[in-house]
Amino acid sequence: MRILGLLSAVAVTALLSGPAGAANLTLKFGHVGEPGSLFAPSAEEFARCSNAALGDKAEVQVFGSSQLGNDTELLQKLKLGQVTFALPSSVMSSVAEVFGVFEMPYIIKSRDHMRRVQASIMDSKLQPAVKEKGYRIVGLWENGFRNITNNTRPINKPEDLKGIKLRTPKGTWRVKMFQLYGANPTPMAFSEVFTALQTGVIDGQENPYAQIWSAKFQEVQKYLSITGHVYTPAYLPASDKHFSELPADVQAELNKCAASTQDFVYEEAARLETDLLDKLKAGGIQVNVADKDAFIAASKPVYDEFASSIDGGQELIDTVLKLGEGS
Repeated sequence: MRILGLLSAVAVTALLSGPAGAANLTLKFGHVGEPGSLFAPSAEEFARCSNAALGDKAEVQVFGSSQLGNDTELLQKLKLGQVTFALPSSVMSSVAEVFGVFEMPYIIKSRDHMRRVQASIMDSKLQPAVKEKGYRIVGLWENGFRNITNNTRPINKPEDLKGIKLRTPKGTWRVKMFQLYGANPTPMAFSEVFTALQTGVIDGQENPYAQIWSAKFQEVQKYLSITGHVYTPAYLPASDKHFSELPADVQAELNKCAASTQDFVYEEAARLETDLLDKLKAGGIQVNVADKDAFIAASKPVYDEFASSIDGGQELIDTVLKLGEGS
């Protein structure tokens, strides 16, 4: 009986430990990007770097295409400990109002500008804001410069958007911006957009080229208008509580890989901007370059409202604009 007991104990230990060579921790990473999007290689590069550094201590497993939920659901799952990482973008302005500064039209000029903004306000503004909500930002990557597609008409000036039913992410300021331009903005989960465009529930949407191409929106849209109206960062958030409970050496390697992945993401994003625009044109969608000066002029009321309604809003706008001088 004693021998049987020892054998049982060994069997239980082996079961809990998992097969030889298996990682002790599984870290699930969910995002909404389709294959071919910028999100997909971003997440895979982070996983590659992390898994190489961590060995059998932990394994990052990536689940794209909204397999683990949309952005809002993923943020909830982070807190519940059901997911370790997500990759939200615009929706972060609904988590903490300070992120609304990135929703101001044309406020970010370039990736180098974004690096300067990150260095200036990440630790002083962004990180404290999300920690109050139970998160921490492990890395700052990219979604990209956004442009408008629709089935009604080419968009050259803001007034061309009048009456167009336009899908936006779930964020207050994007909705306000397009209402100001005269559109009829409709917040909707990214995974629902293709069908809504196909069936005419909405007329158009706005996203970076990588999201447009990978989601095949060009198959159900006639016009692509290059507006570049908003540059959206992408964030790598985790639950502050659950991340802090990971072994210190695991946290350190994840932080390093999140930082190094930014360079990869920015290089990949720049490449996709050229390659995908060519592919979109070749696919038959009609492309025009919008009058950005007209959009900038029409955007002042959004800045004014952010400055007056958000605590420290004007100071934040001024800081970001100053960091963009010369970009």
